[in-house]
Amino acid sequence: MSDEIPELPSQRQGPVLRRGHAVSRGTTDQRLLDSHGDSAWVHEDPWRVMRIQSEFVNGFGALADLGPAFSIFGSARTPRDHAEYHKAHDLAKKLSDLGYNVITGGGPGIMEAANKGAFDGPGISVGLGIELPFEQAMNDYVELGVDFRYFFARKTMFIKYAQGFIVFPGGFGTFDELFEALTLVQTHKVTSFPVVLMGTTYWAPLVEWLRNSVLAEGKIAATDLDYIHVTDDVDEVVGILVEAEARRRHLVDKSGKLVNGHTSPPATTV
Repeated sequence: MSDEIPELPSQRQGPVLRRGHAVSRGTTDQRLLDSHGDSAWVHEDPWRVMRIQSEFVNGFGALADLGPAFSIFGSARTPRDHAEYHKAHDLAKKLSDLGYNVITGGGPGIMEAANKGAFDGPGISVGLGIELPFEQAMNDYVELGVDFRYFFARKTMFIKYAQGFIVFPGGFGTFDELFEALTLVQTHKVTSFPVVLMGTTYWAPLVEWLRNSVLAEGKIAATDLDYIHVTDDVDEVVGILVEAEARRRHLVDKSGKLVNGHTSPPATTV
């Protein structure tokens, strides 16, 4: 066997060295400028990473100066003449009148009701839309809207820029947001972050299941149930949210530093 090193064709691509069979055809610039090449690359993982990054950059950029806000969730299928629609509107209007902004998923149903309530007051009505296989455009009451491809990027915005969640009756998407918030509160990723379930008849069976099955089998701690507030009263919800926001502000000074010996981070640490 010869020890002679074969002379192989080599190629430099930025920090990458390619030799022999690993040499690729053409250059990076050529592939960028060649409009007749294969377009499959836009669906591959490296390009998806850039899209994901852009969603976070766009979301952070749009919402960075939003100010105190609460996220309101609920079914997109709630009709406009339903009592829950009117409650969502009234709640958002009261929060808006108090100087808070309101964040929703930007769609119809409860989301539209909450956006309309914020729109009717001085607060900013925010909609964070999501690309879905069925059509769901931003409702007409969204004043600041951002569309997302990825649920996880969108959910980060719901948490990061809100001081609490109000959850009206809804389906899988609503449950997803609810348990995402509860998990972050339970693990102290967010603090002074109230989670309010609006509608005792709808939510009571879920809370009972959590108590009688999940807690009974030791899957959660008894204190975990304290994170959940269940009510039908709009004014009670406002009181819970305002009190939690005041408590959160008490934890930090004007510079955002923790005060009074507290060791927990402020509510929107994500």
